[in-house]
Amino acid sequence: MSIHPPLTDLPINKADFGFYQGFNRAVTIGSKTLIGALILWAAVFSEQAGVLLSQFNGFLLAHFGHWYMYVVAFYVVVCFILALWPRTGSIHLGKPNEKPEFSRFSWFSMMFGAGIGIGMLTYATAEPIYHFSNNPDIIRGTVAAVTAENVRPAFQWSFLHWGLSAWACYALVGLALAFFSYSRGLPLTIRSGLTPLLGKKLSGPLGHAVDIVSVIATILGVSVTIGYGVSQFSSGMFNITGATWMMNAEGAPTKTAMILSLLVVMGASTLSAMSGVGRGIKWLSNINMGLSLFILLFFILFGSTLFVFKSFFLGLYDYLLAFPRMSLEVWSNDGSEVSQKLADWQGGWTIFYWAWWIAFAPFVGLFLARISRGRSIREYVLGAMIVPATMCFVWFTFVGGTAI
Repeated sequence: MSIHPPLTDLPINKADFGFYQGFNRAVTIGSKTLIGALILWAAVFSEQAGVLLSQFNGFLLAHFGHWYMYVVAFYVVVCFILALWPRTGSIHLGKPNEKPEFSRFSWFSMMFGAGIGIGMLTYATAEPIYHFSNNPDIIRGTVAAVTAENVRPAFQWSFLHWGLSAWACYALVGLALAFFSYSRGLPLTIRSGLTPLLGKKLSGPLGHAVDIVSVIATILGVSVTIGYGVSQFSSGMFNITGATWMMNAEGAPTKTAMILSLLVVMGASTLSAMSGVGRGIKWLSNINMGLSLFILLFFILFGSTLFVFKSFFLGLYDYLLAFPRMSLEVWSNDGSEVSQKLADWQGGWTIFYWAWWIAFAPFVGLFLARISRGRSIREYVLGAMIVPATMCFVWFTFVGGTAI
């Protein structure tokens, strides 16, 4: 059987003039229309939207929770196989002898900022504290809540959600885009990763549909991050300024504070994006990484130094040892109280995270592909998974450990 040569040309119609110059009108207008309709529905019929979306989410968790668990575990395995297999690991993402555009420090900084962003500053404290009070080991009765023996399980479950699994979702999408775009010469778009399956059919409506779904998934994934970020920004400004109009009686940011914070975040993000990857985004990422290292140094000097170092190494050991079981074990409600609590915990934490990371993957994957040209698959996969995951583990133990 003869093997067809790889596809190296995927023409996509783009507007030659006007507001949408350089863009495909079907993808751009279709995405805007669907997102706009969803926003209007949620804004005008908020109660109805909340009920229906909650029911839909419950249905997905009940019937497809196992799919999320297994597919994310599959992503991890595929990434490591591609990186460690000699023939695939040495494949160059780009033209022969093409050098990377960014230094490793800037590359790591941009990956970390795009993949985790504002969530780290909240969850590095909140998640270990929460799991210190409640996690599957507590539910099963093997450890007691808020005790010394529960410190290691608290970090073990925290590492699961922000470790290799999360970064495998990003790395695999980015690898597909980088390979087909830089090594095969196809457009840097989500549809290019499906060309071995669907070929030139992706030039037409089928490819447009793929990109529209990717845009919607990206918007929904980014909206979760922005929602958390704006809330944190508002709360932080209230703590700094003490302005009473920023916080309501329940201790939550007011709508006015949230809107103003959103405008600030949107303005900064727009200026950063307009400045380009090589300037504003790289500079901001380097500053972000530098400030992060400064904060970590502060916690090393003035935090619970011995405790957090011990928590890091023991937590990492426990995480790696239990990673296969935690990644593949699916809890279902068989009618008992324990099984119901375990299923609810997994749906509210692990499966929620896996859905979030998968929805965020088109955005982060596209960005990782953009900044990774000129690197080998081995360097890309290990750099996009090991280094950011380790940085997350350090944050969780130094900040969360000090909080505990």
